[in-house]
Amino acid sequence: MEIEETKKIIEAILFATGRIVTEEELIMVLEKSKEDIKLIIQTMQEEYQKRGIEIIKIDNGYQLCTKKAYYEYIYPIIDKRNKPKLSGASLEVLAIIAYNEDTTRADIEAIRGVNSDASIYKLLEYGLIEEAGKLDLPGRPISYKTTKEFLRLFGYESLESLPELPRYKMDENRQIVIDDIVKKEADKKNEDNLIEENTNKDQEEGKEE
Repeated sequence: MEIEETKKIIEAILFATGRIVTEEELIMVLEKSKEDIKLIIQTMQEEYQKRGIEIIKIDNGYQLCTKKAYYEYIYPIIDKRNKPKLSGASLEVLAIIAYNEDTTRADIEAIRGVNSDASIYKLLEYGLIEEAGKLDLPGRPISYKTTKEFLRLFGYESLESLPELPRYKMDENRQIVIDDIVKKEADKKNEDNLIEENTNKDQEEGKEE
């Protein structure tokens, strides 16, 4: 099968499904290797740069979608669905789960210091998080993780693409640790003290002269 024909087939599949199509599905239909499909789609992505649509990679799949730059023109015409309206509390909970996969309700509330039931229910309703299973802990608490819809909505290829901003982390005992913050504050304090000492030293030498 020629490359140009393969491009047309991939485009048709992505357009017709309207969802994320996994690499395994494309491999099965096209009977090509994962690497070949990846290279062909990369070529298509370059060709789409001058168009209003694009192919985005989400986790282990691809989706054909319109470019974000043209959302304001598309929405008034065809999109009458309810868009996720996330409060500040819901965004906090979502961020905690995104940076700490397999997080429980107790973990979330320990970090936030308030009840988070409403936010968790809302995120589940929007399909941005899902249950990841029950942990082997007392009471068998349910843990949560983000979904592919979260990656698609926020424009991330995978969780590894998230900005490095883990203010809160869980250690092996599932305790909240903020060592990074404490270390940064200590380093800054030491730096300020060093600057102050050097300034005082310069002033004293000036007086002696």
